[in-house]
Amino acid sequence: MSASRVEQLRADVRARAENRPGVYRMRGPSGEVLYVGKSVRVRTRLLSYFRAQRGDKAAEIIGYAHGVEWEYTPSEFAALLQEFRHIKRWRPPYNVEHKRDNSLCFIKLTREPVPRLLVASHVIHDGAEYFGPIRGRHRATEAVRAVSDLLELRDCASDTPMRLADQFELFRVQEDPRCMRGQTGRCIAPCAGGSTRAEYQARSSLARDFLNGLTDQPLVLLRERMTLASRRLQFEYAAELRDRSESLEGVRDELLRVGQFVERLSFVYTVPGEAGEDRVYVIRRGSVRAEFAVPGSPEAQRVLEQQVRELFERPEPRMIGLRAHEAQEVLLVAKWFRLHPEEMERTVPVTLNVLVDAPGEESGRAG
Repeated sequence: MSASRVEQLRADVRARAENRPGVYRMRGPSGEVLYVGKSVRVRTRLLSYFRAQRGDKAAEIIGYAHGVEWEYTPSEFAALLQEFRHIKRWRPPYNVEHKRDNSLCFIKLTREPVPRLLVASHVIHDGAEYFGPIRGRHRATEAVRAVSDLLELRDCASDTPMRLADQFELFRVQEDPRCMRGQTGRCIAPCAGGSTRAEYQARSSLARDFLNGLTDQPLVLLRERMTLASRRLQFEYAAELRDRSESLEGVRDELLRVGQFVERLSFVYTVPGEAGEDRVYVIRRGSVRAEFAVPGSPEAQRVLEQQVRELFERPEPRMIGLRAHEAQEVLLVAKWFRLHPEEMERTVPVTLNVLVDAPGEESGRAG
């Protein structure tokens, strides 16, 4: 970018930008979004790009930018949500926040006629169920392997042909399994007529229930094998099964803790805004379901309470698994309250009779 263009952008920022919360976008020569950012002081943040040293990321971004635009938001929380949504919409090449976090992974139950358990680095909108996040890919991989072996679920490639037993018209035909796990009895072999669709679905449902904390059956099976190995004096194998059991139980407990934390992120959150633009966010299981202006009268208060009740009365399955389209937003909201625990003072549980405090009253604490 020429020095004159940089000076034009700087002059525009100096002339028009204000130190208010907001989001900004750097655009390239064809209008494409290069980068999206947020700040509680938009003017100060934008001007810092023009002071960046050569080699800094900020200097590189402003060097490619042919346009800078911004919009104000009522609060830092509103800016956080807007930045997240813009990044999801435009996928700017210079953004790394809100993309893959290599320290976290998920256990994924695929949405296939014959489902599989996999370890996923990130969540995509593919209809699958995701359980997590879990810290440590090795732990998640060991848990997937253990549950798949205990329940004899397939772990073959997605394009492996399935030959379920009920696909045969007259009688059940057993073929040779296509993999070593099937041949050694660690997979029910749906690829070779080893199970009907209903039999396999029952096992995948058991895996789902285990990851949702509704059954301990895989752990029961593992402990039974450990006891049997001890009786047979196979102490080394029994110790291996004990370690596997402890690891699997640890992952399941971690999932339960995550699920319980997400459940606690269900409340009405009132955020004071710039120039009196106070906003109310309806958050259910960590996902922002709706946003409203703070009511200014008793009648508006009653209308808002009714809208909130309707949002929370909508039936949702009790589960640990995160919906694909919500998972990243849930993590974002959870991080916000983890970094700003004092903001919980502005939340009100939906179980209270008064869901949203009227202007001028103190907010309750979410329990």
